Amino acid sequence: MISVLILTKNEQQDLPGCLASVAWADDVHVFDSFSEDLTVTIAEKAGATITRRKFDNWSAHQNWGLVNIPFKYEWVLYIDADERVSESLKQVLQNFKGDEATASAFEIRRRDFAWNGRWLKHAQISPYYIRLFRPGKMRYERLVNPVSVVTGPVQRLDGFLDHYPFSKGFRAWVQRHLSYADMEAAMRLKDMGEGKNFSLKKALFSKDFTEKRYHQKGLFYRLPGRPLVKWMYMMFVRLAFLDGSAGVTYATLQSIYEYFISLKTAELISARTDRAKKG
Repeated sequence: MISVLILTKNEQQDLPGCLASVAWADDVHVFDSFSEDLTVTIAEKAGATITRRKFDNWSAHQNWGLVNIPFKYEWVLYIDADERVSESLKQVLQNFKGDEATASAFEIRRRDFAWNGRWLKHAQISPYYIRLFRPGKMRYERLVNPVSVVTGPVQRLDGFLDHYPFSKGFRAWVQRHLSYADMEAAMRLKDMGEGKNFSLKKALFSKDFTEKRYHQKGLFYRLPGRPLVKWMYMMFVRLAFLDGSAGVTYATLQSIYEYFISLKTAELISARTDRAKKG
């Protein structure tokens, strides 16, 4: 059997669909960051167990949940409110025999859908994420886009986890990524201050997609004209245009997000320089 963990903050729109996709589980936990809408009410009506904690950053929040939430089962499936367990993944999870598993965690492939319901098959490469794990063998690092650190072997499951990042519209997507840009810039400044080195080997060959992306970002941040490079990569390497107008728009939005990070990083560096001059 499997416990389910869902992180929420004002998710009254997406949570019902998410909960419906895990209705097969009898131990569902909603880890809420003091929502101000009907999120908690919806979760309670669905029979979920509610745990509340003020959000500080992604890794600290997730790590606290893994340690303090009273999961019923040895294995935990982690999903976000804007994600859905597909029918194919549901069947795999229902047949999962955790007591026979030799791994500490499993990766699950995720596919992203655009605002028009089209699968972004090319623009988003549907990477594998570590989403099914033994809580005692799992921890997260990094403020945003956390790196999954697993003690023990990692294997893969069949089936898709479906992601709807535009479920709340473009405004919500932009606002969310402005927040992400703040955290990415803070991490960038921290890495610069610590003189952190990033591995080209891990950026190219790491089996953990989150770790791979972390090192890619660290190296990528050093490139001039990064937003344009990102757009060209998505358009002409990933072939985002094969997803139609949705793919082209998504590639453009991702390059704008990189520009947000560049602007915020420059702002933080300027503020730090001003403080140094005054000090």
